[in-house]
Amino acid sequence: MKLISWNVNGIRACLTKGFTEFFKEIDADIFCIQETKCQVEQIDLKFEGYESYWNSAEKKGYSGTAIFTKIKPQNVIYGIGIEEHDKEGRVITLEFDKFYLVNVYTPNSKRGLERLDYRQVWEDEIRKYLLKLNENKPVIMCGDLNVAHKEIDLKNPKSNRRNAGFTDEERNKMTELLEVGFTDTFRLLYPDKENAYSWWSYMGHAREKNVGWRIDYFITSKDINDNIKEAMIYPEVLGSDHCPVGLDIKF
Repeated sequence: MKLISWNVNGIRACLTKGFTEFFKEIDADIFCIQETKCQVEQIDLKFEGYESYWNSAEKKGYSGTAIFTKIKPQNVIYGIGIEEHDKEGRVITLEFDKFYLVNVYTPNSKRGLERLDYRQVWEDEIRKYLLKLNENKPVIMCGDLNVAHKEIDLKNPKSNRRNAGFTDEERNKMTELLEVGFTDTFRLLYPDKENAYSWWSYMGHAREKNVGWRIDYFITSKDINDNIKEAMIYPEVLGSDHCPVGLDIKF
């Protein structure tokens, strides 16, 4: 089963930059996108053979998530059941026979870390939500988690130490998540791989120089580690400041 996740940084813009071509070429069983930046009624995007599910932010042109799936889910959950977190359209959960798929767009702590306190609350609530799901069946969470977990996960760790996405607080929350029974699938398979990034600033030709961050993930329940066949990053795919990431998993 092939799963893809991509922060498209505005799906309507991405559609003019090769989204449809990549979508068809990769032929994923489930394709998750973050930062759709549109209401569902503002776009008519359908692909033959796929069901689609959208969770838009209340604020127009902001945040938002969507999932395209060939496999019909048993159940669909929008948000995590907490109004403070759910108004930005950041989470969609699909329940399948053998697992839950959770598509997440984690809030950015922003310049000056103005949202770092909120981000800490969010992280605790998401962790509780995933643990609750995991009591019933294994979880696959994917998306832009807006954190580079280790120094290996970004080009310039020292100069970014207190910047959003690489604060001790955000990194520690990722550690907490992994320590309660979840796996960073890319690092499971490639623990020492350097220069593997999924986001690049638009400034200073960062992408051309591969001055990037790995902030897009597939995180899975530890008890399905043996099911993981491959973890992929597609840096050659343009269309957003993020590139797609993928997971090949067998059930």
